[in-house]
Amino acid sequence: MENAKKNRAHNNSIKDELLFLFKEHLLVMGRSASTVRNYTEHVRHFIDDVCKEVEIRQVTRIMVEEYIASLYKHRTRQGKPYGLNTIMLKIRSIKRFFEHLEGSNIVFINVTESIKEPVKPRGICKEILTEGEVNKILDRPDLRTLTGIRDRTILEVFYSTGIRLTELCSLSIYDADLQGGMIRVNKGKGAKQRVVPMGSHAVKSLREYITKARPILTNNNSLERNLFVDKHSRPISTQAVRIMVKRNASLAGIKRRVTPHTFRHTFASRLVKNGADITAVQRMLGHAELKTTQVYIRSLGIDLKKAHIKSHPREKDSVEKDEIKPAIVRMRPAYE
Repeated sequence: MENAKKNRAHNNSIKDELLFLFKEHLLVMGRSASTVRNYTEHVRHFIDDVCKEVEIRQVTRIMVEEYIASLYKHRTRQGKPYGLNTIMLKIRSIKRFFEHLEGSNIVFINVTESIKEPVKPRGICKEILTEGEVNKILDRPDLRTLTGIRDRTILEVFYSTGIRLTELCSLSIYDADLQGGMIRVNKGKGAKQRVVPMGSHAVKSLREYITKARPILTNNNSLERNLFVDKHSRPISTQAVRIMVKRNASLAGIKRRVTPHTFRHTFASRLVKNGADITAVQRMLGHAELKTTQVYIRSLGIDLKKAHIKSHPREKDSVEKDEIKPAIVRMRPAYE
C-alpha cells in the first residue's frame, strides 16, 4: 500500500515536470498566452485520463485513439457534447505535446504522428455587417471621453485592418506607423509576423488616441508599452474589448450578435467584393492557407457572378440571349 502511494506520487511528479517543460517549450516558440494555457490544460486532462497506471513512454496509439473516441461521447453537466472546435483543439494539443516529447528525446516514437485532426466544414461566412451598420457602430463611442476616443480607435483599427482580437490587444506603441499608415502584427496566430495597411480614418483616430487620450490613460504607468490600455493604465484585456464591441453594437441598434471577429469578416468581405486580389487579402488576414480566405469568395458568390457577366468577353457580346442557341444536333444511336 505504501509503495503504491509512493509510485503514484512519483508518477504525478513526472507528469507535472513534463507539463512544465511543454509549457516552457510553447513559450519559447512564441505561442500566445491563451494558446499556452489551452494546450497545457488539454494535455493535463489527457494525462490524467490515460496515464493513470502507465508512464508517458508506455502510451500507445490505440490509447490515444480511444481517448479521442471518448471526446465524441463526452457530455457536460448540462448534457451537451463537445463542439467540433473543442475536439479539434484537444487533439491538436495532444499532437503538439507528443511532437515536443519526441523532439526532446523523452519518447522515441511519436504515437500521434499518423492521427489526423478532424476537418471542419467550411461554410459560407454569414457574420458580415452592412456599411450602414458599421457606420452606426463607429459613431457610438463618446468622443468627449478618454475611453470613448480609445474605443472608437479600436473599432476603426478592427474595420480597417481585419486583425484578430488577440493581435490587437498585443500591439505595442512601436507597432503603429502613422506616417506610413501601417500596423505591424508581431504576435499573430502561429507566432507569425506581418504588416497590414491602415486606412486614413483609422490613422486619424489612432493619432488622436496616441496624442490626446493615451498619455492620460497611462498617467499611472508611463512605462506601459502596450498600445491600447484600460483606465487603470494596464494593457486592455480581450474580454474588455469583446464587451465594448457588444455594447456599442447594441447601442447602435444592431440586433444580431457582433464580435471583434465580425469586423474581421466584414473587412475581408469588403475587400473581396471590391476586387482585391485574394492572395493579398490572405496576407493581410495572416491566413496560412489560401483555402481559409476563399470562404469569403463563396460568401459573395452572387456578386462575383454579376462581375463575371459584366466583365467576361463572352458575356459582353451584343447578341441577345434569346438569339443564342447552342449548335448541338441530337445524334441517333447506331442501332436505329
